[in-house]
Amino acid sequence: MTDQYYDEFLEITGSSRNFIEDINNFLLDHNCKREIKTAKSGFTVSYLFQDAKRTLATFVCRKTGIKIRIHPQRLNEYMEFLDTLPTKMKKEIAKASVCKRLVNPDDCNPKCVMGYDFIMDQERYQKCRYMAFLLTITEESVSYIMKFLPNELTP
Repeated sequence: MTDQYYDEFLEITGSSRNFIEDINNFLLDHNCKREIKTAKSGFTVSYLFQDAKRTLATFVCRKTGIKIRIHPQRLNEYMEFLDTLPTKMKKEIAKASVCKRLVNPDDCNPKCVMGYDFIMDQERYQKCRYMAFLLTITEESVSYIMKFLPNELTP
């Protein structure tokens, strides 16, 4: 979809617009390609690595505001970063649904990509890939999101 759709997406972002534009520009400047789709709840704006064609992050529209879903591939290399997150972000991660496939592989669709097994604040979590790092865009969270993403960009 064209930049027209991105402009339409920006129109609904409200007070998060500048933060979203900062994240967008950062990802586009770091070898990511933007793909936009319309969904029931609004737009989804995904950022894929151009060389690997895997998704790094996706903006999603929710009734509670704009969120970003981060899909880390190398979380084990920088897991201690999660301990630095503010309490609100940690609560979002902690309340995410458990990855059924990690707990019992027979409980989930075998085609499902397995979730994340990580430690945050000395507690082990096994979270669903699609919910684990679905973070609300706020003034407080954006600086941490901008620290999270580069961990996946550096080789």
